[in-house]
Amino acid sequence: MSQKLPQPTAKHLAKHRRFHAPIALFIITCAGATVYYYSSPATEQEPRAESHSGGREHGHGHGRDDDNKPVVVAIETAKQGDFPVYLNGLGAVTALKTVTVHSRVDGELKNVAFSEGQMVKEGDLLAEIDPRPFQVQLQQAEGQLMRDAALLKNAEIDVGRYQTLLEQDSIPAQQTMTQQALVKQFQGTVEMDQSQVNNAKLQLTYARLTAPIAGRVGLRQIDQGNIMHAGDTNGLVVITQLQPISVVFTLPEDKIQALMQRWRNDKMIEVSAYDRAGKTKLATGKLTAIDNQIDTTTGTLKLKAQFDNNESILFANQFVNVKMRLDTLTGVTLVPSAAIQHDTQGPFVYVINQEKTAEIRHINLGPNETEDAMVAVLSNLAANEVVVVEGTDRLKAGSRIDIAQKDGQAVAANPDAPGQHERKFDGKHRKPAHRS
Repeated sequence: MSQKLPQPTAKHLAKHRRFHAPIALFIITCAGATVYYYSSPATEQEPRAESHSGGREHGHGHGRDDDNKPVVVAIETAKQGDFPVYLNGLGAVTALKTVTVHSRVDGELKNVAFSEGQMVKEGDLLAEIDPRPFQVQLQQAEGQLMRDAALLKNAEIDVGRYQTLLEQDSIPAQQTMTQQALVKQFQGTVEMDQSQVNNAKLQLTYARLTAPIAGRVGLRQIDQGNIMHAGDTNGLVVITQLQPISVVFTLPEDKIQALMQRWRNDKMIEVSAYDRAGKTKLATGKLTAIDNQIDTTTGTLKLKAQFDNNESILFANQFVNVKMRLDTLTGVTLVPSAAIQHDTQGPFVYVINQEKTAEIRHINLGPNETEDAMVAVLSNLAANEVVVVEGTDRLKAGSRIDIAQKDGQAVAANPDAPGQHERKFDGKHRKPAHRS
C-alpha cells in the first residue's frame, strides 16, 4: 500500500529559495570568470611577453655597453736600472760580551758610583765595599812581615860571625851549618809573610768594584747598605757591550751554495738589520762568521754579522730581520711589484700599446725580492714600456683603457667620454672608487 508524501507548502518553498539563491549566484560568477579568461585573445598576452623580452634584451645590451666601456687604470713606465739581490733571514742581536759584576769579597756596600743605563768604560768605578776590615788585615800581614824580616836579618848576621869563627877553628862546623839552615828557615817565613801582605792588598783592591768591559750597565741588583757576598747569584749589575755588537741569524740550506761562492770570492759581504716589521733599517754591518753545520731540525745554517752600532739602536736579544746583499743585477728592467700578475703560464703584466688597449705579456722575473716596491724583469719587457698597476681585476686582452694616473700623477679626464663622473682614484697605486 503506497503512502503519499507530504506536499510542500508555500512557506517551505520560499525558505528553500532564500537558502539556495546565494550559492547559485556564486557558481554563476565563477563560471563566467572562467569563460572570460579562456576566451580572451592570445594577442593580449603577447605585448606583455614582448615587453618582458624587450626588457631582457635591453639589459643584455647594457651589459655589452659596460664590456665596451674603457677600464679606468693607473699605469707606470718601466725603467732600466740596477737591482740589488739580497738573502733574507731572521736573527737576534747578541752582545759580543755580557758580564755580571760580582763582588769577590764579603762586606757592606758603602757606595754605588754608577747610574742605571749608563755607558761605562773598562776600569770605571762602579761601587765600593767597606774597606776597613781589609785594611786591618793588611796591617797585620805587614807587621808579621816586619817581625820575621828582622829575625832573618839577625840570623844572617850570626851566620857571618860563625863563618869567621869557623875559619879560626874556634867553633864546630856543625854549629855554622845549623845557623845557615836557620837563615833559610827565616827566609821562607818572610816569603810567606810577603804573600800574606800581597793577599791583603788584593782583598783591599777587591773592595773597589770596577767595570771589566766597556758597555751599558743595566738595572742595579742590590742597594747601598746591604751586605754583599762573593757567592751572591745576581751580583751587582750586568754590563753589556753594545759597540760593536753582533747579530746571529739563519739562512735556509738551499741558499748556502750562492752564499759560499760569494764568501770565497769576497768576504766583505754587507748585512743590514731591519726592525720586526722589516720596514725600518736599523743598522748596516758585515758578515763575520759562518757556522760549520746545518741544524737538522730546521734545515738552516747560522751566520754572524757585526755592527758598529754607534747610535746604540741595537740591543741584546732584540729580534731583527736581516737582509744580506749578495749581488747586483745591472741594467735590468724595473717595474712596480703591483703590476705583476700570475696565471697558469707564470707571471705576466698588462702592457698598454699605442692604441690604448691592454695586451698580456708573459715575463721572466729576477730574484724573488723587491727593492723600494720594484721588481726586476729579466726578459720580454723593455724599458719605457707602460704597464698597468691598478685596475687589473677588470682587464683582459684587448680591453680599452682610460688612464686615470700615470707614474703617480693624475691624468685629466676626457669630458666627452661617457661615465667620466665615476672616474676617480683615491691615491697612487690604488683601485678606482666607483660611485653607485
